[in-house]
Amino acid sequence: MRALRLERSLPRFAAARLASGWNGRAGADLGPVRLVEVAAPELPGPGWHRVRPHLAGICGSDLATIAGRSSRWFEPIVSFPFVPGHEVVGTDDTGRRVVLQPVLGCVARGIDPPCAACGAGSANHCAHLAAGHLRPGLQTGFCADTGGGWSEELVAHESQLHAVPEGWSDQAAVLVEPVACAVHGALAAPECDPALAVVIGAGTLGLGAIAALSRFRPDVELVLAVAKHPHQRRLALELGARAVVEPGELRRAVRRRTGSWMLDNGQLTGGAPLVVDCAGTAASLADALAVTAPGGTLVLLGMAGTTTLDLTTLWQREVRLQGSYAYGPEPLAGGRHSFELAFELVEHAGLERLVSATYPLGRYAEAVAHAADAGRRGAVKVVFDPRRRPGRPRPEGSP
Repeated sequence: MRALRLERSLPRFAAARLASGWNGRAGADLGPVRLVEVAAPELPGPGWHRVRPHLAGICGSDLATIAGRSSRWFEPIVSFPFVPGHEVVGTDDTGRRVVLQPVLGCVARGIDPPCAACGAGSANHCAHLAAGHLRPGLQTGFCADTGGGWSEELVAHESQLHAVPEGWSDQAAVLVEPVACAVHGALAAPECDPALAVVIGAGTLGLGAIAALSRFRPDVELVLAVAKHPHQRRLALELGARAVVEPGELRRAVRRRTGSWMLDNGQLTGGAPLVVDCAGTAASLADALAVTAPGGTLVLLGMAGTTTLDLTTLWQREVRLQGSYAYGPEPLAGGRHSFELAFELVEHAGLERLVSATYPLGRYAEAVAHAADAGRRGAVKVVFDPRRRPGRPRPEGSP
């Protein structure tokens, strides 16, 4: 079968890191990913299925890995060579159309009894990401034994598969996994009285978080979104934001809406009770800390990696810094799972419109470059269709 496989090559990672600084496509061409013919992965044991992907998304963690910019913290919990791709809709070997829940917790790894987190349904907190009958891998798409969505076939445990509702398009279904992450981030902060919530970043996660705050958090009266590009600002307003500002306007906008003062260093005396950072850059985190109210919560939904940040305000203002990874049972939604809420949200908000372009595997360098520059190019989510052979990229909505 054909697959995009990522090899562990330090020279190629270094070349990709250097090239991605000035040319996204060059970073993909020089990087550690190659289109190869490989054997389909073997079924690890009972309860496992073969899945043939229809669509597989390109996410920020994929781009960081290809560009050589992901944190070395991940090294013990991934195994090489692996096939990327964890945002997947496909058909399994029983004929079902399914969405993949990619986290490889104790159940998928054959560990019995499971750890306490997996026993409570929170595989995102699994203590055994490098144990069991699978090689290390925090998720499908980062594990050498499972394969990934950027291929013609992968394997998945029954516990990882969710049936796609009748009548759904593949474009809607491929959004379920990233939207589940966004839902988890939107519900990560404890219930309080955050009349104002700020969402920084308007890619897939940011737009999903805006929609989730609007639908699932009645304690949020107003969502203020931060977006760079016109199509992002339009979508943010359509999905529930009451106001949208550019990054350089954020601090002044929060000052006006909260009646805060702005100090000489740009720090606010007050701020928003809830801030969700979907970018994870040094600049976005500095802004997020500056506009989070004393005693408020800053949710880190975007993967930050290694960065330098002044945490004095975190200490002095007693800000709660909350990480948000993957999904699980959501206490603020009566214990419903993030995936269940994501299916509801994708349908309610019509989020399939976020899929902007589809590429065959053979045009992976162009696809990666498009995804890396999605905002400037008027796109949100770029996906692979492993069934297609090379040709022009197909904008969504075209035959």
